Amino acid sequence: MKIINTIPALPVLNIDEGTKFYEDKFGFTCRFKKDGFSKLIRDEIEIHLWASCDRTWKSRSIFLFLKPICSGAETFIAGTHSLRIQVIDIDNFYKEFNQAGVLYNSKTVIEKTNWGTREFPTLDLHGNLITFFERIE
Repeated sequence: MKIINTIPALPVLNIDEGTKFYEDKFGFTCRFKKDGFSKLIRDEIEIHLWASCDRTWKSRSIFLFLKPICSGAETFIAGTHSLRIQVIDIDNFYKEFNQAGVLYNSKTVIEKTNWGTREFPTLDLHGNLITFFERIE
């Protein structure tokens, strides 16, 4: 018995805008998109996006706010997820994503960690955190 892969699923407010952002800014290719879901690929990595676009929670009565999640696709869920992606040649990924304007903020640099990696964070269009890392030999 062995686990061999994971496919993260990230919530976005708008599936069309989110998919285009991953294509234009992160270099992914959309392989499938339908009904609030898209499947994106880059090299060996697959990411799924799902529409977190239910705005009905904003108009519910005050008593329903005690249990705010009904559909599981409320808009406030978008931007709450994170993932880490291992890469080779992190310096070139940093340059690519710096030019694309997706680094976490203007002070973001590649940092060496105590756990044996060099890494930097980025944000997608809706605020999901994606950290790219390279293991240090």
